[in-house]
Amino acid sequence: MKSLWSDREAAEYKTDLGLRVYTSRLLGRDPSLVLHGGGNTSVKIREKNIVGEEEEILYVKGSGWDLETIAEAGFAPVRMAHLLKLAKLQVLSDSQMVNELKTQMTKASAPAPSVETILHASLPYKFVDHTHADAVISVTNTANGWERIQEIYGDDVVIIPYVMPGFDLARVCAEKFAAEKSDRTIGMVLMNHGIFSFGETAQESYERMIALVDRAEAYLKKHHAWEISPPASLIRESEQRLEIAKLRSEVSQVAGFPVVLSSHTDEKSLAFAQREDVQIISQQGCATPDHVIRTKRLPLVGRDVKAYAESYRAYFAEEAPKSAQPVTILDPAPRVILDRQLGLVTVGKSAKDAQIVADIYEHTIEIIQRSQLLGGYQALPASDIFAVEYWELEQAKLKKGGSSPAFTGEIALVTGAASGIGKACVDSLLKRGAAVVGLDINPAIEKLYDRPDFVGITCDVSDESAIANSLDQAVKAFGGLDILILNAGIFPSGCRIENLDTATWQKVMQINLEANLVLMREAYPLLKLAPNGGRVVAIGSKNVPAPGPAAAAYSASKAALTQLMRVAALEWSSDRIRINTLHPNAVFDTGIWTEEVLTSRAKHYGLTIEEYKTNNLLKVEVTSHHVAELAAEMCGALFACTTAAQVPIDGGNDRVI
Repeated sequence: MKSLWSDREAAEYKTDLGLRVYTSRLLGRDPSLVLHGGGNTSVKIREKNIVGEEEEILYVKGSGWDLETIAEAGFAPVRMAHLLKLAKLQVLSDSQMVNELKTQMTKASAPAPSVETILHASLPYKFVDHTHADAVISVTNTANGWERIQEIYGDDVVIIPYVMPGFDLARVCAEKFAAEKSDRTIGMVLMNHGIFSFGETAQESYERMIALVDRAEAYLKKHHAWEISPPASLIRESEQRLEIAKLRSEVSQVAGFPVVLSSHTDEKSLAFAQREDVQIISQQGCATPDHVIRTKRLPLVGRDVKAYAESYRAYFAEEAPKSAQPVTILDPAPRVILDRQLGLVTVGKSAKDAQIVADIYEHTIEIIQRSQLLGGYQALPASDIFAVEYWELEQAKLKKGGSSPAFTGEIALVTGAASGIGKACVDSLLKRGAAVVGLDINPAIEKLYDRPDFVGITCDVSDESAIANSLDQAVKAFGGLDILILNAGIFPSGCRIENLDTATWQKVMQINLEANLVLMREAYPLLKLAPNGGRVVAIGSKNVPAPGPAAAAYSASKAALTQLMRVAALEWSSDRIRINTLHPNAVFDTGIWTEEVLTSRAKHYGLTIEEYKTNNLLKVEVTSHHVAELAAEMCGALFACTTAAQVPIDGGNDRVI
């Protein structure tokens, strides 16, 4: 492990808090040190308060902040004098501790201080760094981990036996560290938890952390426990779309809410899932207790979701009576699934959650295998993991609850998603919490958004194989399909029937009608498995109820699509799939309304372009956003009792009315 410190970069930070931000970000850049909010850092600073009194303030990482992106606002300032008094108490409940920390903050707007604030305060150093370094945990999580840590570090660190994070850990550390530290001490190892470093400058504390972790890495390499040899061969199966969707359906049923699944069939994930001893080594427990909040204690090996749920309930029944306070069982669904064919599958209430679980477990895979090479992976007992999973502070969050966006855990696919109505539909669905897959023939779709809940796929919807491939990618990314928005289409230049060539007619039919038939047919098995029932919305046209001259191919294709949707509503209702159609008119911020088409249609009606844009009873301009919002609502609870509807969104058209 190498230091990332740069004198040039550090020079941009002029204060101790600024340098604390800088080195915190350096730690956060390395996922083998901290992941997704893990770890914490602090600095002790003397400053004057509003009445001119000088006091020592501990600036410690605040709850909800990530070290990789933390700013000065992410540190909570807490009065040191009171923290040192708290550290001397024999008993302090978690709720009391949280209250005490809040009342001693010097900025009401600051985030809640880390639960390890008292521990940071008790360490007699200006800068303190704490990480969950993979290399260190790979050593601690073995049968003789204590002896190995002593062998690696000698008197350079104080070793603390595992104690649950919070006040008890702070008290034990304060007592044991004071008794055992020496002039050589530059760090502290918490067994099965992580490692601390400290110093009088930000650079010293940071580089001590790097050096300490590097020693653990070197030890693993020396004992041939660093490199993980790839398997001789891997089992790879290409057809997995329906298998993944079925698995998602079963997990959602057990969880009690829709979930997103993220599938990983890279070499590392498949190799671990296909290990002959995976049923043994994966069932020891998570690498460090704080992971349990995201991953649960154990992964599911195979696909028997109901058996996993029964086992989880038994685990709760055995451990809950030992809890100091009454606890409420969490949902019993797995968050990590290891399967020989599917590889690593991670579960979350959202795409972001599923990705976080994947990131954590990918590191866990390395930790487990390195520990195995070092003599055998050994996690904490179930009771210790349960105590963190059902921590008083976590249970308090559960009781507070709070509503989630309407489509949380659901997956939507939108065609023609790079612009116009399609892009607006993507935005409306994302806003409602859905994970969204956007298809478009324009490659720009792939870079439309850089966020975990969106995947853009270049796809020519007139190509059946491209559609199949897109659905494969969608299911691998998110696990299934709940919502389908059929938007892609073309509007050729105005042409009377006597001048309409067959090639143009066929192209319009192929894209506006046949492509939608193929997509519906291929999506049907996925929509059947949607936890809340499948939903399809087709973007039709005002030309269905009121066709215009010189638009025969377009009008006929949209009319045929509408008829197709009506038949599908009849056939698929027993599968809890509801299907509705929107008929927009004159939505001019879409791809089909080229300047040529707009000019042609306005001229045909003897109107200026501006008059043509508001040529409806309400004299309003209908935008893509208006259409998208209605399309999204038709997939929600408001339209739960509606199928086969045709709803105009045209500002009022006298010919339609």
